[in-house]
Amino acid sequence: GLQRFCIEHSIKLSKIGHIFLSRVCSETTGGLAGLLLTLAGIGDKGMSVDIYGPPGLKCLIDAMRTFVPNKALLHTQIIGPTSTSNGGAIFDSEILQEPATSTSNGALTFDSEFFFKEPHAIFFNEVMKISALLLRPSSYPPSNSSFPNPLASHSQNLDGAKLMPGDISVIYVVELHEIIGKFDPKKAMELGLERGPKFRDLQRGQSVQSDKNITVYPKDVMGPSVAGPIVVLVDCPTLSHLQQLVSLQSLNSYLDGGKIVSCVIHLSPSSVTLTAEYQTWMRRFAGAQHIMSGHEKKNTEIPILTTATKMAARLNYLCPNFFPSCGFLARPDIYNGEQHIIASNMVSDPSLSKSVAAENLLKFHLRPRSLFGLDNSKVPKLLSHAKVIDDLRLEIPEIAESAIEVSNLWNKSESNLPSCLENITREEMEIVFLGTGSSQPSKHRNVSSILINLFSKGSLLIDCGEGTLGQLRRRFGVMGANDIVRGLKCIWISHMHADHHTGLASILALRCQLLKGTSQEKTFVIAPTQLKNFLDAHQCAEDLNMQFIYCGRTLDVEWEGFESYHKEPESLGELTEDFKIQQKLKKMLGEVGLEALISFPVIHCRDAFGLVLKAVERHNTDGKTIPGWKLVYSGDTRPCQKLKDESKEATVLIHEATFEDKMVDAAISKNHSTTKNAIETGEGAYRVILTHFSQRYPKIPVFEETHMRERKTCIAFDNMSVNIADLPVLPKILPQLKLLFPKEVEDEDEVEVEEFHDV
Repeated sequence: GLQRFCIEHSIKLSKIGHIFLSRVCSETTGGLAGLLLTLAGIGDKGMSVDIYGPPGLKCLIDAMRTFVPNKALLHTQIIGPTSTSNGGAIFDSEILQEPATSTSNGALTFDSEFFFKEPHAIFFNEVMKISALLLRPSSYPPSNSSFPNPLASHSQNLDGAKLMPGDISVIYVVELHEIIGKFDPKKAMELGLERGPKFRDLQRGQSVQSDKNITVYPKDVMGPSVAGPIVVLVDCPTLSHLQQLVSLQSLNSYLDGGKIVSCVIHLSPSSVTLTAEYQTWMRRFAGAQHIMSGHEKKNTEIPILTTATKMAARLNYLCPNFFPSCGFLARPDIYNGEQHIIASNMVSDPSLSKSVAAENLLKFHLRPRSLFGLDNSKVPKLLSHAKVIDDLRLEIPEIAESAIEVSNLWNKSESNLPSCLENITREEMEIVFLGTGSSQPSKHRNVSSILINLFSKGSLLIDCGEGTLGQLRRRFGVMGANDIVRGLKCIWISHMHADHHTGLASILALRCQLLKGTSQEKTFVIAPTQLKNFLDAHQCAEDLNMQFIYCGRTLDVEWEGFESYHKEPESLGELTEDFKIQQKLKKMLGEVGLEALISFPVIHCRDAFGLVLKAVERHNTDGKTIPGWKLVYSGDTRPCQKLKDESKEATVLIHEATFEDKMVDAAISKNHSTTKNAIETGEGAYRVILTHFSQRYPKIPVFEETHMRERKTCIAFDNMSVNIADLPVLPKILPQLKLLFPKEVEDEDEVEVEEFHDV
């Protein structure tokens, strides 16, 4: 999560005025929506931001406007060709493309390939010039997308495969202006000049006439200029792109002793950078510092989010049953074995001695000259799990005894179990809270996302805020997260506020990538209709392979209509497209052991919904029928009767508790619930789990002890994993959790942009 990282390390987002994307895909734009929302909330008028990127960018940004407010002043600057009716599209800002030839149907051809042949300046100010060069693969894999492609007519290989916008990457060349040499007044006076305007003219590069009737040129009185440092940023995502990269003639002026490049940043994966061809190309940047920023290497000893890692380790020490992840990735997960296979033709060239692995907060200083070069002074230091636990024991000496008390809770029998939990196994269902904060990410809590893990039958996601993929990897490890994503059957989104859905595209794109080459079934995305526009725009850039269903099609009345429709024999051959999709959804639910998935309206914003999941009945060894469990999720809402009705006899109710009880007015004004509201709504449920806390409560929310007397309620934390078999124990750990986290309230300036993420 970009925002969480910036908050963790006090990086001021208010300084961002320009964003340069090397590709248009979930990998490069995953944190963009949240960033734009944050920038919109800075100051009285928000901030103006220029976003540069290859074709497909404008389509994506326009789609984001459905949930990014107008206060976010966005200007998209498209690099390269695009499909328009007049041979050149005009965007929010200046055109960064030369008119190309337009065909009769309005599509562009590649008659003009200026951005593929030469770097062209796209940004210029008093400090630097930034040029861009487009890179495309030498062959294009077939696309599964049925959505409009801005480049569909631009290029096509012999197999008829299309070039997707996400297939194009941008090489950026950053050139700082040269430093003019020092003016030598003594030389000027020797040539017959006196102090005055002519001195100034010479320093401005103009020749002058001296009193000795000599033409004095700037080179006569100026010291040698110092060329500005140059940085090249290369994103070569595949071996097919590499074939184009090594054959580019347009970069020759920066290679083999031409213009001296100070630093080359490689965003390319190691499957590309470790090949002999790529390393031969790297050596042509004579003397340059290479920074390898491929994405396979994972932070282990130095986690990306230090505060969250420490919190996870402390929770894991206290109660590993509910907090199985200690926050540190296991060593076998340093590399994803499925994506990082080092083939025999890959080498690591020892001659590339000026090559380092990128680290978070690593800097390369360009100016002043005295600081030139690498600077790792701000790189986060080594963090060990053992050190975190030692510090915890020193801080809270009684924590060791509390951990023993918690483990003993599983040795006690539970009376008054609901019938659905009778003889239930640990392979039935697990609830994994991936994000438990509201509005925007913080150091301690990510935004809303809940995994319903059905183990061998697959999984579902309930909401999918920014950073959900990263949270999955923290909980399950890289390969474990991949297994979860492969088995993902459905993603249900409660409403259109950005803190509930901006992680969606990353999850869908990864699943599509992991299942490439297989007969993969589409992932169901059940969400408000406005989200379809965004997902359709994203599918112009990369395949997401999803089947969209409007939440309203899963209301109980809609399911009743569907069942009635199927009871009429003559209707079977006349299914509408909506009913066919609903039929597929019903089939999928049966395959994962669910009897029903029902959405219902709640009180928050337009098209806001809650959710009911019902499991199918089970039979014990005696043939006795055991009812299936029932899970209810509130989404974001004020207290409402429909939610209370659905919560009756629920096995577990997951309810938002954004505000403490003293902030009733804030809860009412923003259509949220207080802790008391949530607990009262869940009176008829067996267990109530509170989540979606305001980020003003950084570690543990404020709640009244009187609300907890029935011992049925607990508080969710990020990566908390609640197996349905452990529900009887769940509320009993609350006193020990409070021991870990004394009450704290975040400063108001930490949540000053909350309204732009959740309104």
